[in-house]
Amino acid sequence: MPETGNRRVMAFDFGTRRIGVATGQEMLGTGQPVALIAARDGIPDWQKIEMLLQEWRPDLVVVGLPLNMDDTENDMCARARKFGKRLHGRYHVPVEMVDERLTSFEAKGDVMAAGGNRDFGRHGVDDRAAVLILETWFGLQGNLAGE
Repeated sequence: MPETGNRRVMAFDFGTRRIGVATGQEMLGTGQPVALIAARDGIPDWQKIEMLLQEWRPDLVVVGLPLNMDDTENDMCARARKFGKRLHGRYHVPVEMVDERLTSFEAKGDVMAAGGNRDFGRHGVDDRAAVLILETWFGLQGNLAGE
């Protein structure tokens, strides 16, 4: 794995109907949306995920953890953690969870401000939320390093 600060990272915004995916370079600290993956009751198209992992070859994967505002966990947290464990188990990629509170709300505002709606174009709220999750993780790395 490349040294900290130079890793390729992929983020997932887990949902029961759609999973947003983003990727980025840790050195740049920004992400870009790459896919929306359909899910059936939280079960993703694993073949599509495998294709994305092979194409982008991330050094690390982050999965959004939808904590409640009071820091407690809910049913979706358990499902997101299970998704992260399955990513690690299936593809042997390191997985970290990151607090994603309010990312979907912010992503929806971003999409609407750009003149779109929930299903706007190729990208929508869920993959924009994945970008925000990724950028949150990048920001935490800078804080952890004391920058």
